[in-house]
Amino acid sequence: MENLYLAPTPSSPEVDFKFDTNTMSLRGESYPENAAAFYGDILARLKDYLSAQTETALEVNIALAYFNSSSTKMLFNLIEALNNAAEAGNRVVLNWYHDEEDDTILELGQELSEDFPAIEFVIHPVGAA
Repeated sequence: MENLYLAPTPSSPEVDFKFDTNTMSLRGESYPENAAAFYGDILARLKDYLSAQTETALEVNIALAYFNSSSTKMLFNLIEALNNAAEAGNRVVLNWYHDEEDDTILELGQELSEDFPAIEFVIHPVGAA
């Protein structure tokens, strides 16, 4: 499957899904005008990729400094697809990066790790540069 790369914009994150190395990353900020439209193709491609995986180790890196409520829903759908892949026998490690002073993003990562127990969540605080 062809890799998926979308350059970041002021309102959408960098999407770097390297299907050939089983590594997926989202970085930046996410508040596109239409989150469902922005994430729709990303989610479809991810689900298509995941449907072909068996006993595969997948690494996911999410480093979003800000995201709005509609992006949160789409992130939930994305992580749910990863959880389904983990339940099907794949190993999914999700690295959740948050600013060490941002309790909101930290708490969302903690909630997601509880909601999706098949995924190995690793929460990483990131200090100010």
